[in-house]
Amino acid sequence: MKVTALCIRLSIISSLLLVVQLHFSHSLEYGFPQVVPNRQQHFEYETFTVSCEGLNGLTGWRVMRKIKGVDTICASTWETSTGPCEIKNAYEESESGEYWCEMKGVNRSKTVNITVSAASVILESPVLPVMEGDDVTLSCRNKQTPSTLTAEFYKDGFFMGSSSTAEMTIPNVSKSNDGLYKCSISGAGESAESWLTVTEFNETPHSSRELQQYLLICIFVIVLLVSLLLFMGLLRCKKYQRTIRVSESRQTTVAEEQMATYDEILSPTEEQVFGEIGVFKWQEPTYSCVTKHKME
Repeated sequence: MKVTALCIRLSIISSLLLVVQLHFSHSLEYGFPQVVPNRQQHFEYETFTVSCEGLNGLTGWRVMRKIKGVDTICASTWETSTGPCEIKNAYEESESGEYWCEMKGVNRSKTVNITVSAASVILESPVLPVMEGDDVTLSCRNKQTPSTLTAEFYKDGFFMGSSSTAEMTIPNVSKSNDGLYKCSISGAGESAESWLTVTEFNETPHSSRELQQYLLICIFVIVLLVSLLLFMGLLRCKKYQRTIRVSESRQTTVAEEQMATYDEILSPTEEQVFGEIGVFKWQEPTYSCVTKHKME
């Protein structure tokens, strides 16, 4: 019984740990950080801000980033790393990478890619995924000459077209528009590549999926705990019933022994009766002659 109870406790603990792990793994990703200005590419020495404040109604997010494969905080010190991260005079080598937000080591936002370019041309494209069916505008920007110049646009290395306004609008985007985009301006150079992500229109919002998963996990935990409690209750009932049966059996045995002794006292055996009577058995008298002498 002790072994069974121990196994049940270990099963409960293992299940709870599994649920906690599942819950944490599913709650790692929330929405996306906000980047101001809203573009993936930035010129070197420009200023941009990454923030997750208010994401999912929470505050106190810490902006993190991965630069050349190394995870670091965005701020200069850990104590000041919560809240928006403003990067001034951005450098290509130290600021280009993946950015996300974390809170207490559990909650984590999705990742955005930011490219700081030392080139003269950048492609202005949305930081966040765009919804299927929306119109998306790509802009080619020249650092040296702010005036409008003719730009050429490419997707996955293939020429898409040119524009005298340095802008190209992709109408009614779909998943087929996912890919790497770049642009070039004659005499100025070309931009780095940036990935454009299109989200399906009928895709369930991430927060709804998280809520559904969380509810399913809660239901699973409740059902498991109730089942284990019922099982333990049945084991205890059986143990109690066995205890009662053993106790009743012992009481019956003692009562029978006492009754047998009592009967033996009240109803002696024939040998005992005759044995007692034999003590008082009549004996034949013995006679003898006594001569009495006369005194002179």
